[in-house]
Amino acid sequence: MKKPKIVVHCLVKNEENFIWYAINSVLPFVDKIMVWDNGSTDKTVEIINTINSPKIELEKHPVITREEIGHLRQEMLEKTPTNYDWLLVLDGDEIWSKKSLIKIKKYISQNSKIESIACWTRNLVGDIYHSLPLTSGNYQIAGRKGNLNLRFINLKKIPGLHASNPYGQEGYFDKENLPIQLRRGIKFINTTYFHATHLIRSSKNSNIFDRLQKYKPTFGKKINKKYIPKIFFSKKPTIVPEVTNKFNYFQQIPILYRAIIIYIKNKLKLNEY
Repeated sequence: MKKPKIVVHCLVKNEENFIWYAINSVLPFVDKIMVWDNGSTDKTVEIINTINSPKIELEKHPVITREEIGHLRQEMLEKTPTNYDWLLVLDGDEIWSKKSLIKIKKYISQNSKIESIACWTRNLVGDIYHSLPLTSGNYQIAGRKGNLNLRFINLKKIPGLHASNPYGQEGYFDKENLPIQLRRGIKFINTTYFHATHLIRSSKNSNIFDRLQKYKPTFGKKINKKYIPKIFFSKKPTIVPEVTNKFNYFQQIPILYRAIIIYIKNKLKLNEY
């Protein structure tokens, strides 16, 4: 059984609350992590630098427009060494469990002809202990509908693989510009990763595209504790924010108030990234 070499592409900007957990959740299971910071003004870069691993390559690529973000994904593909077999797309608010990664790695080790892997995304709301139902989303991938995402891509099997489109619409395509999730080579794996897109991700969210609109200060479905990644409860540097506190409406009022004020201010001026 061949052990696949996995490279991670991680584009970040102002992800201080979850970036340490995201990177460390995948670090033991991959061979290289390319982290490109788009111009963080919070502690994101400082937190990444606390992770002592030769697997991590941190670069700074400040951008302003949505289009530039899309171009960065293509540039990351072009700069990825050719000796890697699989790409794991990792955002700064995505945290994987050991069980999920072991399951997917085992599958791709035994099925080298598969082009891409999709799975459930557990969208957290309120805190790390609650999420939206897996089937509540409208994404349709690999014959399923719900909160799904394509996260593993076989770098060797998709002809003309490239990234395109502005932030919010970006994706990966083949030589015919067909989205790779529409190709026959996609496989659905019945597992999940945690996605903190609806939680507070930084103390400086105001200049991030769509960030405040995604915040949902509400309760969701309680998650069985056996599915919660252990990395959330591991020892960490003091600079890393604590995210294990349980949701409390009264504690969230000041945060929600600031979010509304910032959202209104942003509506009165052009969006900036």
